[in-house]
Amino acid sequence: MKAVVYDKEKKLVLREVPMPEPGEGEVLIRVADCGFCGSDHSIIESESLQDGVIVGHEVSGIAVEEGGGAQRGAPGNPVIIRPTWCGVCRDCRAGRPYLCQRDRRTIGLGDYPGGFAEYLKVDRRMLIPVPEGVDSQNAALAEAFAASLHGIRVSGREGGSALVIGGGAIGLALVRLLALMGFGPIVLSEPVKGKRDLACSLGAHDTIDPVEENALLEVMELTGGCGFEAVFECSGANDAVGTAIGAAANGGTVTIVSIIMHNVEIMALALNFKEICLKGSYSNTHEENIQCLQWMAEGKLDGRPLITDVIVLSDLPRVYDERIHAGKAIKVMIAIGDEF
Repeated sequence: MKAVVYDKEKKLVLREVPMPEPGEGEVLIRVADCGFCGSDHSIIESESLQDGVIVGHEVSGIAVEEGGGAQRGAPGNPVIIRPTWCGVCRDCRAGRPYLCQRDRRTIGLGDYPGGFAEYLKVDRRMLIPVPEGVDSQNAALAEAFAASLHGIRVSGREGGSALVIGGGAIGLALVRLLALMGFGPIVLSEPVKGKRDLACSLGAHDTIDPVEENALLEVMELTGGCGFEAVFECSGANDAVGTAIGAAANGGTVTIVSIIMHNVEIMALALNFKEICLKGSYSNTHEENIQCLQWMAEGKLDGRPLITDVIVLSDLPRVYDERIHAGKAIKVMIAIGDEF
Protein backbone atom coordinates (compact mmCIF):
# COMPACT_ATOMS: atom_id res chain seq x y z
CA MET A 1 0.00 0.00 0.00
CA LYS A 2 1.00 3.64 -0.36
CA ALA A 3 1.94 5.75 2.64
CA VAL A 4 3.70 9.03 3.37
CA VAL A 5 6.49 8.37 5.85
CA TYR A 6 8.95 10.48 7.80
CA ASP A 7 12.43 10.89 6.34
CA LYS A 8 15.17 12.68 8.29
CA GLU A 9 16.51 14.43 5.19
CA LYS A 10 13.32 15.16 3.21
CA LYS A 11 10.82 15.28 6.13
CA LEU A 12 8.04 13.47 4.26
CA VAL A 13 8.22 11.04 1.32
CA LEU A 14 5.75 8.76 -0.49
CA ARG A 15 6.62 5.06 -0.26
CA GLU A 16 5.22 1.59 -0.77
CA VAL A 17 4.96 -0.13 2.64
CA PRO A 18 3.63 -3.53 3.74
CA MET A 19 -0.10 -3.89 4.25
CA PRO A 20 -0.94 -4.03 7.98
CA GLU A 21 -2.31 -7.33 9.28
CA PRO A 22 -4.67 -7.05 12.26
CA GLY A 23 -4.11 -9.44 15.14
CA GLU A 24 -6.35 -10.48 17.99
CA GLY A 25 -8.43 -7.51 19.14
CA GLU A 26 -7.29 -5.33 16.23
CA VAL A 27 -9.26 -3.96 13.29
CA LEU A 28 -8.09 -3.10 9.78
CA ILE A 29 -9.26 0.36 8.70
CA ARG A 30 -9.43 1.68 5.14
CA VAL A 31 -8.64 5.38 5.51
CA ALA A 32 -11.08 7.81 3.92
CA ASP A 33 -9.74 11.21 5.06
CA CYS A 34 -6.95 12.34 7.33
CA GLY A 35 -6.46 15.89 8.55
CA PHE A 36 -3.01 17.36 9.08
CA CYS A 37 -2.75 18.57 12.69
CA GLY A 38 -0.44 21.21 14.12
CA SER A 39 1.02 18.56 16.43
CA ASP A 40 1.97 16.55 13.32
CA HIS A 41 4.01 19.55 12.17
CA SER A 42 5.61 19.93 15.60
CA ILE A 43 6.69 16.30 15.85
CA ILE A 44 8.02 16.25 12.28
CA GLU A 45 10.07 19.39 12.88
CA SER A 46 11.33 18.08 16.23
CA GLU A 47 13.42 15.49 14.33
CA SER A 48 12.67 13.01 17.11
CA LEU A 49 11.11 10.42 14.78
CA GLN A 50 12.76 7.39 13.25
CA ASP A 51 12.90 7.07 9.47
CA GLY A 52 9.82 5.32 8.11
CA VAL A 53 7.37 6.38 10.84
CA ILE A 54 3.86 7.10 9.55
CA VAL A 55 2.30 10.16 11.22
CA GLY A 56 -1.34 11.35 11.19
CA HIS A 57 -4.11 10.88 13.75
CA GLU A 58 -7.14 12.90 12.53
CA VAL A 59 -8.57 9.89 10.71
CA SER A 60 -11.94 8.88 9.36
CA GLY A 61 -12.32 5.53 7.66
CA ILE A 62 -14.19 2.30 7.15
CA ALA A 63 -13.75 -0.81 9.30
CA VAL A 64 -12.68 -3.58 6.91
CA GLU A 65 -12.03 -6.64 9.04
CA GLU A 66 -11.18 -7.70 12.60
CA GLY A 67 -8.16 -9.86 13.30
CA GLY A 68 -8.08 -13.19 15.06
CA GLY A 69 -11.28 -14.40 13.44
CA ALA A 70 -13.43 -12.27 15.76
CA GLN A 71 -16.86 -11.19 14.58
CA ARG A 72 -17.47 -8.36 17.05
CA GLY A 73 -16.29 -5.72 14.59
CA ALA A 74 -18.63 -4.00 12.21
CA PRO A 75 -17.09 -4.28 8.71
CA GLY A 76 -18.32 -1.52 6.44
CA ASN A 77 -19.12 0.92 9.24
CA PRO A 78 -17.58 4.42 9.28
CA VAL A 79 -15.38 5.19 12.28
CA ILE A 80 -12.88 7.62 13.75
CA ILE A 81 -9.92 6.55 15.87
CA ARG A 82 -8.93 7.78 19.34
CA PRO A 83 -6.50 6.46 21.99
CA THR A 84 -7.24 3.63 24.42
CA TRP A 85 -7.08 3.86 28.20
CA CYS A 86 -7.08 1.40 31.09
CA GLY A 87 -9.84 2.82 33.28
CA VAL A 88 -8.13 1.89 36.54
CA CYS A 89 -4.96 3.96 36.90
CA ARG A 90 -4.87 7.19 38.90
CA ASP A 91 -5.47 9.45 35.87
CA CYS A 92 -8.26 7.31 34.44
CA ARG A 93 -10.03 7.22 37.81
CA ALA A 94 -9.69 11.02 38.00
CA GLY A 95 -11.41 11.46 34.62
CA ARG A 96 -8.19 11.98 32.64
CA PRO A 97 -8.03 8.93 30.35
CA TYR A 98 -6.00 10.92 27.81
CA LEU A 99 -3.14 10.89 30.38
CA CYS A 100 -3.37 7.13 31.02
CA GLN A 101 0.11 5.74 31.70
CA ARG A 102 -0.90 2.08 31.77
CA ASP A 103 -2.72 1.16 28.56
CA ARG A 104 -2.74 4.18 26.28
CA ARG A 105 -2.32 3.25 22.63
CA THR A 106 -2.37 5.85 19.87
CA ILE A 107 -1.86 6.20 16.13
CA GLY A 108 0.63 8.50 14.44
CA LEU A 109 2.12 9.79 17.67
CA GLY A 110 2.41 6.51 19.52
CA ASP A 111 2.81 2.77 19.01
CA TYR A 112 0.55 2.31 15.96
CA PRO A 113 1.42 3.74 12.52
CA GLY A 114 -0.71 6.74 11.62
CA GLY A 115 -3.23 7.81 9.04
CA PHE A 116 -1.05 9.13 6.21
CA ALA A 117 -1.60 5.75 4.55
CA GLU A 118 -4.22 3.83 2.63
CA TYR A 119 -4.82 1.39 5.49
CA LEU A 120 -3.96 1.09 9.17
CA LYS A 121 -4.66 -1.35 11.98
CA VAL A 122 -5.81 -0.28 15.44
CA ASP A 123 -6.92 -1.70 18.76
CA ARG A 124 -10.68 -2.30 18.54
CA ARG A 125 -11.19 -0.15 21.66
CA MET A 126 -9.93 2.89 19.74
CA LEU A 127 -12.91 2.98 17.37
CA ILE A 128 -15.73 5.52 17.68
CA PRO A 129 -18.70 5.01 15.31
CA VAL A 130 -19.59 7.92 13.06
CA PRO A 131 -23.31 8.73 13.28
CA GLU A 132 -25.51 8.83 10.21
CA GLY A 133 -25.42 12.14 8.38
CA VAL A 134 -21.78 12.97 9.18
CA ASP A 135 -19.49 12.96 6.13
CA SER A 136 -15.91 11.69 6.23
CA GLN A 137 -14.29 15.14 6.18
CA ASN A 138 -16.30 16.34 9.16
CA ALA A 139 -15.63 13.03 10.92
CA ALA A 140 -11.89 13.52 10.46
CA LEU A 141 -12.26 17.00 11.96
CA ALA A 142 -14.11 15.78 15.06
CA GLU A 143 -10.83 15.32 16.95
CA ALA A 144 -9.77 18.93 16.38
CA PHE A 145 -13.12 20.16 17.68
CA ALA A 146 -12.90 17.72 20.60
CA ALA A 147 -9.49 19.19 21.52
CA SER A 148 -11.11 22.63 21.54
CA LEU A 149 -14.08 21.39 23.55
CA HIS A 150 -11.65 19.87 26.03
CA GLY A 151 -9.93 23.25 26.40
CA ILE A 152 -13.26 24.86 27.24
CA ARG A 153 -14.05 22.19 29.81
CA VAL A 154 -10.59 22.44 31.38
CA SER A 155 -11.11 26.20 31.76
CA GLY A 156 -14.08 25.50 34.01
CA ARG A 157 -16.06 28.30 32.37
CA GLU A 158 -19.63 27.78 31.25
CA GLY A 159 -20.17 31.18 29.68
CA GLY A 160 -19.08 34.80 29.70
CA SER A 161 -16.57 36.80 27.68
CA ALA A 162 -13.83 34.89 25.88
CA LEU A 163 -10.65 35.78 24.01
CA VAL A 164 -8.99 33.28 21.66
CA ILE A 165 -5.36 34.02 20.77
CA GLY A 166 -4.37 32.40 17.47
CA GLY A 167 -6.58 31.65 14.48
CA GLY A 168 -5.29 28.27 13.39
CA ALA A 169 -7.58 25.28 13.13
CA ILE A 170 -7.85 24.80 16.91
CA GLY A 171 -8.38 28.51 17.61
CA LEU A 172 -11.10 28.76 14.97
CA ALA A 173 -12.73 25.55 16.22
CA LEU A 174 -12.73 27.11 19.69
CA VAL A 175 -14.46 30.21 18.35
CA ARG A 176 -17.19 28.08 16.79
CA LEU A 177 -17.72 25.99 19.92
CA LEU A 178 -17.73 29.02 22.21
CA ALA A 179 -20.49 30.49 20.06
CA LEU A 180 -22.39 27.21 20.01
CA MET A 181 -22.15 26.97 23.81
CA GLY A 182 -23.43 30.51 24.42
CA PHE A 183 -20.25 32.39 25.38
CA GLY A 184 -20.01 36.07 24.56
CA PRO A 185 -18.64 38.38 23.57
CA ILE A 186 -16.10 36.24 21.73
CA VAL A 187 -12.98 37.88 20.28
CA LEU A 188 -10.16 36.40 18.19
CA SER A 189 -6.64 37.88 18.18
CA GLU A 190 -4.95 36.90 14.92
CA PRO A 191 -2.64 38.76 12.48
CA VAL A 192 -3.97 37.16 9.26
CA LYS A 193 -7.04 38.97 7.94
CA GLY A 194 -8.52 35.92 6.21
CA LYS A 195 -8.52 34.03 9.50
CA ARG A 196 -10.11 36.98 11.32
CA ASP A 197 -12.83 37.14 8.66
CA LEU A 198 -13.47 33.41 8.96
CA ALA A 199 -13.72 33.74 12.75
CA CYS A 200 -16.51 36.29 12.34
CA SER A 201 -18.44 33.87 10.15
CA LEU A 202 -17.98 31.19 12.82
CA GLY A 203 -19.40 33.31 15.63
CA ALA A 204 -16.74 35.79 16.79
CA HIS A 205 -18.18 39.15 17.78
CA ASP A 206 -14.96 41.05 17.10
CA THR A 207 -11.31 40.53 16.19
CA ILE A 208 -7.93 42.04 17.01
CA ASP A 209 -4.92 42.37 14.70
CA PRO A 210 -2.01 42.03 17.18
CA VAL A 211 0.49 43.31 14.61
CA GLU A 212 -1.26 46.51 13.60
CA GLU A 213 -2.98 47.16 16.94
CA ASN A 214 -1.93 47.26 20.58
CA ALA A 215 -3.60 44.03 21.64
CA LEU A 216 -3.89 44.82 25.34
CA LEU A 217 -5.29 48.30 24.68
CA GLU A 218 -7.85 46.76 22.35
CA VAL A 219 -8.74 44.20 25.02
CA MET A 220 -9.40 46.94 27.56
CA GLU A 221 -11.50 48.91 25.07
CA LEU A 222 -13.57 45.87 24.08
CA THR A 223 -14.21 44.85 27.71
CA GLY A 224 -14.72 48.23 29.33
CA GLY A 225 -11.36 47.95 31.07
CA CYS A 226 -12.16 44.61 32.74
CA GLY A 227 -10.40 42.05 30.54
CA PHE A 228 -11.82 38.68 29.49
CA GLU A 229 -13.21 36.09 31.86
CA ALA A 230 -11.74 33.29 29.78
CA VAL A 231 -8.62 33.47 27.59
CA PHE A 232 -7.52 30.57 25.38
CA GLU A 233 -3.94 30.58 24.06
CA CYS A 234 -3.84 28.74 20.73
CA SER A 235 -0.99 30.41 18.86
CA GLY A 236 2.18 29.09 20.48
CA ALA A 237 3.82 32.49 19.93
CA ASN A 238 6.73 33.44 22.18
CA ASP A 239 4.93 36.23 24.03
CA ALA A 240 1.41 34.83 23.83
CA VAL A 241 1.17 33.46 27.39
CA GLY A 242 2.15 36.84 28.86
CA THR A 243 -0.36 38.54 26.58
CA ALA A 244 -3.04 36.07 27.67
CA ILE A 245 -2.39 36.83 31.33
CA GLY A 246 -2.52 40.54 30.63
CA ALA A 247 -5.82 40.17 28.78
CA ALA A 248 -7.54 38.18 31.53
CA ALA A 249 -9.96 39.79 33.96
CA ASN A 250 -9.46 39.70 37.71
CA GLY A 251 -10.37 36.18 38.75
CA GLY A 252 -10.26 35.09 35.10
CA THR A 253 -8.92 31.88 33.60
CA VAL A 254 -6.08 31.46 31.09
CA THR A 255 -6.00 28.07 29.35
CA ILE A 256 -3.00 27.13 27.24
CA VAL A 257 -4.31 24.93 24.44
CA SER A 258 -1.33 25.29 22.09
CA ILE A 259 1.66 22.98 22.41
CA ILE A 260 4.60 25.23 23.30
CA MET A 261 7.88 23.30 23.21
CA HIS A 262 10.12 25.98 24.70
CA ASN A 263 10.38 28.01 27.89
CA VAL A 264 8.26 31.16 28.21
CA GLU A 265 8.55 34.04 30.63
CA ILE A 266 5.60 35.27 32.66
CA MET A 267 5.29 37.78 35.47
CA ALA A 268 4.11 35.61 38.33
CA LEU A 269 3.07 38.72 40.23
CA ALA A 270 0.26 39.21 37.70
CA LEU A 271 -1.19 35.88 38.80
CA ASN A 272 -1.19 37.12 42.39
CA PHE A 273 -2.58 40.59 41.77
CA LYS A 274 -5.30 39.42 39.39
CA GLU A 275 -5.90 36.03 41.03
CA ILE A 276 -5.81 34.39 37.63
CA CYS A 277 -6.13 30.63 37.22
CA LEU A 278 -3.52 29.40 34.71
CA LYS A 279 -4.30 25.99 33.20
CA GLY A 280 -3.01 23.68 30.51
CA SER A 281 -5.17 21.59 28.17
CA TYR A 282 -4.05 18.37 26.51
CA SER A 283 -5.79 16.07 24.04
CA ASN A 284 -9.44 15.06 24.55
CA THR A 285 -11.73 12.21 25.57
CA HIS A 286 -13.84 9.73 23.63
CA GLU A 287 -16.91 11.42 25.08
CA GLU A 288 -15.82 14.81 23.75
CA ASN A 289 -15.34 13.33 20.27
CA ILE A 290 -18.77 11.70 20.48
CA GLN A 291 -20.30 15.03 21.50
CA CYS A 292 -18.74 16.84 18.53
CA LEU A 293 -19.87 14.09 16.15
CA GLN A 294 -23.39 14.38 17.56
CA TRP A 295 -23.43 18.16 17.02
CA MET A 296 -22.32 17.48 13.43
CA ALA A 297 -25.12 14.93 12.97
CA GLU A 298 -27.63 17.48 14.32
CA GLY A 299 -26.42 20.14 11.89
CA LYS A 300 -25.15 22.40 14.69
CA LEU A 301 -21.48 22.01 13.80
CA ASP A 302 -19.77 21.96 10.40
CA GLY A 303 -15.99 21.89 10.39
CA ARG A 304 -15.51 22.09 6.63
CA PRO A 305 -15.11 25.91 6.50
CA LEU A 306 -11.77 25.36 8.28
CA ILE A 307 -10.43 23.30 5.35
CA THR A 308 -8.23 25.38 3.04
CA ASP A 309 -6.65 22.51 1.08
CA VAL A 310 -8.00 19.13 -0.04
CA ILE A 311 -5.20 17.03 -1.49
CA VAL A 312 -4.37 13.44 -2.42
CA LEU A 313 -1.81 11.43 -0.47
CA SER A 314 0.95 11.74 -3.09
CA ASP A 315 0.77 15.56 -2.87
CA LEU A 316 1.41 15.69 0.89
CA PRO A 317 5.24 16.01 0.79
CA ARG A 318 5.01 18.99 -1.60
CA VAL A 319 2.09 20.63 0.23
CA TYR A 320 3.91 20.17 3.53
CA ASP A 321 6.81 22.28 2.24
CA GLU A 322 4.78 24.84 0.30
CA ARG A 323 1.70 25.32 2.46
CA ILE A 324 1.88 23.65 5.89
CA HIS A 325 5.44 24.42 6.99
CA ALA A 326 5.12 27.86 5.38
CA GLY A 327 2.07 28.59 7.54
CA LYS A 328 -0.22 29.30 4.59
CA ALA A 329 -2.89 26.67 5.32
CA ILE A 330 -5.46 26.44 8.10
CA LYS A 331 -6.47 22.81 7.74
CA VAL A 332 -5.12 20.47 5.08
CA MET A 333 -7.41 17.48 4.46
CA ILE A 334 -5.86 14.47 2.74
CA ALA A 335 -8.43 12.55 0.71
CA ILE A 336 -6.95 9.05 0.72
CA GLY A 337 -9.73 6.54 0.05
CA ASP A 338 -13.42 6.51 -0.82
CA GLU A 339 -15.17 9.24 1.15
CA PHE A 340 -18.53 8.78 2.84
